[in-house]
Amino acid sequence: MYSLSKHSQEKTVEILCIGSELLLGNILNSNAQWLAEKLASIGLSHFRQTVVGDNFDRLKEFILATSQRTNILITTGGLGPTPDDLTTETIAAAFNTPLIESKEILIDIKKKVKYSSKDLPLINKKQALYPKGSKLIHNPTGTAPGIIWNPNDDFTIITLPGVPSEMKNMWDQSIEKWLKENSYKNKTITSKVLKFTGISESELTEKVNDILEGSNPTISPYASLGEVRLRITSKAENIERANALIEPIQHELIQRARKNYFGSDEDTLASIIIDLLRQRNETLSVAESCTGGGLGASLTSVSGASDIFLGGIIAYHNSIKKSLLNVRSKELLEDGAVSAEVVQDMALGVKKKLGTDWGLAISGIAGPSGGTPNKPVGLVQFGIAGPNILESIEFQFNPYIGRIGIQKLSVIRSLDILRLFILHGAKVKA
Repeated sequence: MYSLSKHSQEKTVEILCIGSELLLGNILNSNAQWLAEKLASIGLSHFRQTVVGDNFDRLKEFILATSQRTNILITTGGLGPTPDDLTTETIAAAFNTPLIESKEILIDIKKKVKYSSKDLPLINKKQALYPKGSKLIHNPTGTAPGIIWNPNDDFTIITLPGVPSEMKNMWDQSIEKWLKENSYKNKTITSKVLKFTGISESELTEKVNDILEGSNPTISPYASLGEVRLRITSKAENIERANALIEPIQHELIQRARKNYFGSDEDTLASIIIDLLRQRNETLSVAESCTGGGLGASLTSVSGASDIFLGGIIAYHNSIKKSLLNVRSKELLEDGAVSAEVVQDMALGVKKKLGTDWGLAISGIAGPSGGTPNKPVGLVQFGIAGPNILESIEFQFNPYIGRIGIQKLSVIRSLDILRLFILHGAKVKA
């Protein structure tokens, strides 16, 4: 629970996302995340994000409660023309204010929906209504304008559409500028995200535990499948000072787990691999079995990767391994498809077939069936063929993460293996 009141010197903000489709999980609520980052970038503190369905009474109750505890309420959604779009009329009713019609908005709507004025559907005319005394915010791409309104002292409501592209355009063109010009700006808050792989959240936390206790910058660890992130957040008078506070902490964190650190912010393992190979003027091809193209998809998600990643072969059946990758029949028969010998043949085969400097191969048992006592579900072999390198590495993943989890981790681990080979040229410990 935060201690700031709405009358403190530091202005506080809440985000309200409106729509029953959000509560039902039909639509991912990306608006709140985007707005939170924008608020942090201009130093506005926000402590609550709420989702309320399309219900007049519940919306009214929430708006009135919010007006008593915060300075700014930013809403998204509920500005459309249909009966369940209730934002504007509910806000007006909460403060006993009449709605008035904007002729300017009517003209704009007519232009956008391409109807003559006399044929403009009544349903769209609803969007031209706004509470008396509020300021309309132009929507450059959609028909739903927003408002900025001070219904009482020290409380501002800003309404934005639920369509992400429209909301972002209105923020960039109008809202951020208005907030800054009206002194709704505190100290600048900025963040840096460091990314690690091949290490658990608990192991990484143990390495840097003493640094986590700081108050400015603060450090927050959070994990996802195959990756741990450390978000460093600082607050200062300006962006330059905020970044200066982050730099020494960032350096120390990386030093503590250098082998596991692979990038920051928007970096991915795939983008790092592409950059490393580009620096060396080298190319890559892949051969996949259990991942079924996931490794290739990860690499092609990087813009401009085509000069480095030349292609791949999905060799799911043993016959394809033999015919396209020249995997030896004897190895398949004696050692099986999930073996060190076979993945080495796969890596070398795709390297030669596509004429690349590096070949990376994956073969494993993703489950839930197919496992044996000697080769259980989750066993994955990785092969790597490069300049003067031909190696295989075996990993046993937890079978309880399921088929999709094993496939995703296999892609992540293969890229990290390649990263470490490129950087250090040594075999990776399983």
